[in-house]
Amino acid sequence: MRRADLLEQTATYLVSVQCPHPLRVAVDGVDAAGKTTLADKLVQPLQTRGRPVIRASVDGFHNRRTERYRQGVNSPEGYYLDSYNYDAFIRNLLGPLGPGGDRQYRAAAFDLRADAPIDTPLRQAPVDGILLCDGIFLLRPELTHYWDVKIFVDVPFDVTVERAAQRDAMALGGVEAARERYWQRYVPGQRLYLSQCHPQSLADVIVDNTDPLNPLFTRCADARTRI
Repeated sequence: MRRADLLEQTATYLVSVQCPHPLRVAVDGVDAAGKTTLADKLVQPLQTRGRPVIRASVDGFHNRRTERYRQGVNSPEGYYLDSYNYDAFIRNLLGPLGPGGDRQYRAAAFDLRADAPIDTPLRQAPVDGILLCDGIFLLRPELTHYWDVKIFVDVPFDVTVERAAQRDAMALGGVEAARERYWQRYVPGQRLYLSQCHPQSLADVIVDNTDPLNPLFTRCADARTRI
């Protein structure tokens, strides 16, 4: 399947899901699977279908560096357990857009580079809006019931680590250093998530993105009415 066809089919599926509040869509997957690109590319086909889109990422809700690395810079457990402030994520974004919410949201609450909280503008979401939120660990137990549609982007680690090493080489001290960090901290942390949360089994849509130009649906659920 060409990527353009997958985007069109995914957009058609999303707009078919009936929801009395903004539709909250998780775009989950391991590091460098292509989550952000998929979410970004879905914006236009959704807007073409007349739906306002809210783009966000869990990366706007990190914990401070001292919390993220309190178990050590190479700790897989620290990566899985300590990376994000889920209370802020729910309070600022997922909760307000859900049942009974006032639809006033903030798309981010933390600046990772500055390692500091930020006060982003409070915005009003349209009732027919669609939140496309990408990130890792999105289908963990404390978050699953906040999502109306769950997408999992599936790519094997041998592919994602090479992508990530090239992408993050400058930030992590070179390609080899980046590979080492991924195999020591990030991949084992992701394996903890996969083994404990089984996100593929929770997903409505699974996209095999091993070849980004020719992705494949491995699962696409029927549209359902959300109450």
